[in-house]
Amino acid sequence: MLGGALMNLLSLCWSNTTSENSNSSGGGAGSYSSSSNGAFGRDGLLWYHDVGKYGGGEFSMAVVQANRVLEDQSRIESGRFGTFVGVYDGHGGPDAARYVCDNLFRHLQAISATEENGVVTADMIQRAFSETERGFTDLVSDKWNSQPHLATVGTCCLVGVISQQTLFVASLGDSRVVLGKKVGSTGEIAAIPLSEEHNANIAAVRQELKALHPNDPQIVVLKHGVWRVKGIIQSDYKMHSFYTATGNQDELKVDLLYTYKISRSIGDVYLKHQQFNREPINAKFRLPEPIDMPILSATPSILTHPLHPNDSFLIFASDGLWEHLSNEKAVDIVKSHPHSGSAKRLIKAALQEAAKKREMRYSDLRKIDKKVRRHFHDDITVIVLFLNHDLISKGVVQDPPLSIRSALEH
Repeated sequence: MLGGALMNLLSLCWSNTTSENSNSSGGGAGSYSSSSNGAFGRDGLLWYHDVGKYGGGEFSMAVVQANRVLEDQSRIESGRFGTFVGVYDGHGGPDAARYVCDNLFRHLQAISATEENGVVTADMIQRAFSETERGFTDLVSDKWNSQPHLATVGTCCLVGVISQQTLFVASLGDSRVVLGKKVGSTGEIAAIPLSEEHNANIAAVRQELKALHPNDPQIVVLKHGVWRVKGIIQSDYKMHSFYTATGNQDELKVDLLYTYKISRSIGDVYLKHQQFNREPINAKFRLPEPIDMPILSATPSILTHPLHPNDSFLIFASDGLWEHLSNEKAVDIVKSHPHSGSAKRLIKAALQEAAKKREMRYSDLRKIDKKVRRHFHDDITVIVLFLNHDLISKGVVQDPPLSIRSALEH
């Protein structure tokens, strides 16, 4: 079933991975302000929190690592302001996703606290994104001489805020939130996407980029069947040690391909400000022509959705999930099982699909080291919010406030 190279991959030596995992100071646990919501569990590279309670119902969350260092970050906050969900899918490194996870909610809290009634609005969310982008750009500037690579990292952002029976969804990049909504009298649940994606493979995104950059014929380029912003593509060849079935050590050359497809992000300041598109950043990131206006935007698309009693649950996930599962399949998995373990169940379903595409078994995929795993699937983060409309309509406040961050100890 498998080719020789893949068979060798499945015989990887695990001594290094085991020692790395056992040395993780927190065992992959998140941080909590509410002990009633339990703790994270762990299954290899999969971390999960099967079920917990927030102000509007129950939640489930999980993350699986594929990169050498996890580039996804996420958090849930629930208190007097309402409920906040953030999923941040980093690229080029984890730094931007970590920064946004640390700061975006903090900015939103500070902005909403200045308003008389404290009710969240779309304008407040927009301002919080702007403050976060400004802060990360300042960080890049401050560390330009010591850590110039920070100019080349960025993150997609997917934020959901529930405030006074209204859901706000703000997005940059290609993470996605899907609503499971009851339709008709049969109990059927439909899959309704509630976020706008900014991926150059979408015709409307290419048209937007061309309209914003009318004098740049290379703003989007088709290479090898994939549309890329500015045609940016970097290939890094890395040697990975593994053991064959006979116990002989060998090496495998893996082409780790990084393609730039998103048109909006926080970070990636080398594509937004000319002063960061120069040495000492790596030559592969430097554009041949000067940047006279930002190539990428940090302005989120914001959708406002009044919550309806037929709205059953929300699936927030980084694009690693949606590469392998359709909206309908994901909703069907959630609706067909108990709330507990929903996020973990979705990730396992995606990994099973990723394994099938390579003619592998899921059990084989689980044995592959995180540094090689990225060749099979991306980091994946999933948060499922189940909506209890009695609690939402009554404006029940989570007490004590809930604060959970899903991340590996670094």
